[in-house]
Amino acid sequence: MKIKILTLFPELFLPFLEWSMIKKARSIDALSLDVINLRDWGLDKRGTVDDTPYGGGPGMILRPEPIYNALEEIKDNNSHTILLSPKGEKFCQKLAYSLSEKKDIILICGHYEDVDQRVREHMIDQEISIGDYVLSGGEIPAMVIADSVSRLLPGVLEKEGASDIESFSPQLAKMHGKKTDIDYLEFPQYTKPANFKGWKVPDVLISGDHAKIEEWKSKNIKPKKN
Repeated sequence: MKIKILTLFPELFLPFLEWSMIKKARSIDALSLDVINLRDWGLDKRGTVDDTPYGGGPGMILRPEPIYNALEEIKDNNSHTILLSPKGEKFCQKLAYSLSEKKDIILICGHYEDVDQRVREHMIDQEISIGDYVLSGGEIPAMVIADSVSRLLPGVLEKEGASDIESFSPQLAKMHGKKTDIDYLEFPQYTKPANFKGWKVPDVLISGDHAKIEEWKSKNIKPKKN
């Protein structure tokens, strides 16, 4: 998979590229991740990419020309272009699974007050938000999506099928006889010691009775509360 991130602040991604699952995905060539500076398509020597809004109002708006020109150069026939903004559909695990099946994703990091509306109307395939709150820009959402999607790629997680038994996975619900159209949260997890300050691991989990353990797990998978 290829992920291209179009941003005004590429330096923010330097530690991210060498971290955890992103580093693993890149090291095994499951993922190619390019961070691209939008100012390379700026309107002048200063790399200007924004301007004041028509009709007045606070803040600055990202102009359409730099984004259009950048996309003309970095897109190909397989590219799926996403604008990151609080106005988009809310990101979730099902959406992560869907994006993990794409060959080429372009993430446009919004910034300042907004992007010119013509970007939404004519230049993108999808608009995504990671939650109902406002951030300074789309850089953190881009990292969230890249991390969530990359760990679903074949070979990235050490144990094959590990993502199938996590929270929000349809396979998790299916394995325990639950409805797959409902998001379930994974059962509680414990490790050693079995007794810490009087707080004990449930007896069934250390019983060695695998049938009862699976029954306990099924009972403790809970639907996500909205």
